[in-house]
Amino acid sequence: MKNKMVWKLTACFAAVLLLFTVVLGTVFISIFRRHTIAMNRSSMEEKAVSIAENLAAYNTDGMVRGHGGMKGHKNMSGHGGYLDFLNDLTMAEVWIVDENRNLLTMEHCSYTSCAELPDHAKEMVKRIFDGEITYGEEFSGPLDGPTLTVGVPVRTANGISGAVLLHSPVSGINDAVFQGLFTLVIGAAAALLLAGAAAVWLSYRFTAPLRRMKAAAMCLADGDYRAQTGVRQNDEIGQLAQTIDLLSGRLAQAEKEREALDQLKQNFVANVSHELRTPVAVLRGSLEVLRDGTVSEPEEVSDYYDQMLSESRHLERLVNDLLDLSRLQDAQFCLDMGEVNLCDVVRDTARAIRRPAQEKNLKLSVCCPEEACMIQGDYSRIRQLFLILLDNAVKFSQEGGDVELALVKGGNGFEAMVTDYGEGIAPEELPHIFDRFRKTHDPRNKTGTGLGLAIARQIADRHNAKISVESRDGKTCFTIHF
Repeated sequence: MKNKMVWKLTACFAAVLLLFTVVLGTVFISIFRRHTIAMNRSSMEEKAVSIAENLAAYNTDGMVRGHGGMKGHKNMSGHGGYLDFLNDLTMAEVWIVDENRNLLTMEHCSYTSCAELPDHAKEMVKRIFDGEITYGEEFSGPLDGPTLTVGVPVRTANGISGAVLLHSPVSGINDAVFQGLFTLVIGAAAALLLAGAAAVWLSYRFTAPLRRMKAAAMCLADGDYRAQTGVRQNDEIGQLAQTIDLLSGRLAQAEKEREALDQLKQNFVANVSHELRTPVAVLRGSLEVLRDGTVSEPEEVSDYYDQMLSESRHLERLVNDLLDLSRLQDAQFCLDMGEVNLCDVVRDTARAIRRPAQEKNLKLSVCCPEEACMIQGDYSRIRQLFLILLDNAVKFSQEGGDVELALVKGGNGFEAMVTDYGEGIAPEELPHIFDRFRKTHDPRNKTGTGLGLAIARQIADRHNAKISVESRDGKTCFTIHF
């Protein structure tokens, strides 16, 4: 089923609105009923008081004394007409009680005396003659149905000479409440229809960005890392969309990096194959010549042996570099960590590189503090790091040039700098100088494997050191910050 969320949201909206309507309707009916009863009581009380005042003014010396109410009363016709007039005027039924507790009622009523009334009705009449204005449903039984009654005493100069009972059926109030409820139901139904339409529209609008995000996610799953959601909202959905777009961008970047790395690996395999093929071919050719006896002169035989030794050393260096890089990249490989004096490493490295520097007539300058520069590290690996940088500096320096190795103490550590004044590094090469399998095609680097600087960076990383390079105007400086 499509658009499940739309219908779920619509159903939730409808359920909430329906619940709200039920609660509101219940509260409304309760308040409306109370308000209607209160208004009806106030209205009935005003009418009953008005009738009582009129009766008091009409007969100041007391109510007409009778013996059975209007039935058989000597002034029955006069009182009957008056009661009819009051009933029509008040839209309710009026009873009059004289001072002898006789009832003046309409002919359809069978009660002629308060003594015939139920006890709770008698109690209400008693409270009236005690001077209270009463209100209640005590006369529901005598009137054969739920009835609200207001009782008001008739006060004359001689005291309370009677009472007025004004009866109003509860059905009238219920009718008013029903009318109010009917109006509420009609309004609620119209509101629910409008709210339902609005809920559907809002649900579609709410789920539209989710559908776009789903489409973008499916594209990402299919390998299309250029997909974008196109959602721009300042809310949680917008943040989720931005996260998906960010993920898409990073996946695209990772894909480019993977392709570049694959290309580098292919180049590396090709380079390693070439590097291996050349010395292996030389070794094989030399061995074949020596085995066949083609060369017999001692000097020529010695040259072949020297060439074979040189090629085997190149193979050894290539294999060692590969092993070193593999070990350093393995987080499980542990270095031989201990207290290391960087000054000792600098001097040891300078002694090791001095002979290759002299062969190119290079001036090697070493600057080192007199006090010890102690760090936690692996002596042999730090020495290897310095040797890689110095070997490159010697290799790419011009004949008779300068190479500098300096160690200085800073405020938050030590800095070792290896500087040469050769041809420098091209600006476009600087961002990739520490990449694996990166190798220049300079004839002076024919013995290089393209792994030296990658190994140097791994050694620096394993010592929490930062290695950087700057090259301009033929001056190249590698800096290691411990």
